[in-house]
Amino acid sequence: MTDVAECPPGFRADQLEGFRIGVTSDRRSADLIDALARRGAQVLHAPTLRMANAVSDDPVIADTRAIIEARPDVLLATTAYGVRRWFEVADAAGLGEDLVDALSSTAILVRGPKARGGIRAAGLNDVGMSAEETTESLIDEVLATRPGGLTVAVQLHGFLNPSQLDRLRDAHERVLTVEPYRWIEPDETDERVDRLIEAACTGGLDCITFTSAPAVHALFAAAEVRGRYDDLVDAMCGPVVAAAVGPVTAAPLIAAGIVPIQPERYRMGALIRLVCEHLESNRVLRLDTRRGQVELRGAVVVVDERHVALAPVALMILRALVLARGSVVPRDRLTAALPGTNDEHALEVALSRLRQTIGVPGLIATVVKRGYRMDV
Repeated sequence: MTDVAECPPGFRADQLEGFRIGVTSDRRSADLIDALARRGAQVLHAPTLRMANAVSDDPVIADTRAIIEARPDVLLATTAYGVRRWFEVADAAGLGEDLVDALSSTAILVRGPKARGGIRAAGLNDVGMSAEETTESLIDEVLATRPGGLTVAVQLHGFLNPSQLDRLRDAHERVLTVEPYRWIEPDETDERVDRLIEAACTGGLDCITFTSAPAVHALFAAAEVRGRYDDLVDAMCGPVVAAAVGPVTAAPLIAAGIVPIQPERYRMGALIRLVCEHLESNRVLRLDTRRGQVELRGAVVVVDERHVALAPVALMILRALVLARGSVVPRDRLTAALPGTNDEHALEVALSRLRQTIGVPGLIATVVKRGYRMDV
């Protein structure tokens, strides 16, 4: 393990020890997974949507030719990746210089700093950025500040409600679009989304991260097909933290009744810091007992200076006992929470295994005919 003293400021290699985090993003997922894993988390990667370039670039080239010919008054640039890929396709088709020339006198509005970087890398300059870093607010800006009857080009970013384009068409003479990439569902043989949904619904995850609204919609759709939508929403309203990179991504979660955490700055680094701080501050349970302090970090219990990983059933039982803080937890309540059974014998077996795994005699006390409690 990396020495903490050698780590960057604010970084600890054990920050997320014991926590299990689901990552739903496709593009740039490696950076997010690496950052979480280096901080000690177990990561389950299950991209709910995959960013894909078109099988053929012909539609992108045709749209590019139309935009070059139209020399639009306004261009809405929505994503850095989309801008880069658009100009790469144009260059490969021998249209790169013509595209730059056609846009040289265009009023270019960008959705956010990354899209601005893509435009500037192409040798162009923008005239402004959306107030909320959303395509909707970008369209609001055009409708509020530009006269009607213009030719407007839009670089699509894989997911945009058609009604937003209709707003532009109602106000302007011509609206052209180019879609350099699109979102597609994972291959049917990819079982990672199944595993993520099951883990979230059965106590196998502490947090799920989202970096795009389409990924949220896709996860909900997958859960609904599998008959686990209600279970998934219940989990994210309870023990599983939903973490969204910004308000656009958070919107479908909020619409489902889930309250996600989201950073003040809508950036990957800020999301990582927030997940670390939130889990450490709100999801580490500590209890002083007569056998020493018990610390529950995700799926790991720290007791007697030992770090012990727990199986989901054992974790569920110990979490209920720690949260009771020495009060008796009735047998029927624990039994009812066991997955797939309400057999008291199964509870006794699970408790026996939990006691053996922890290895601290007397830490979990039996209260005859009533239930179990931590020895505080």
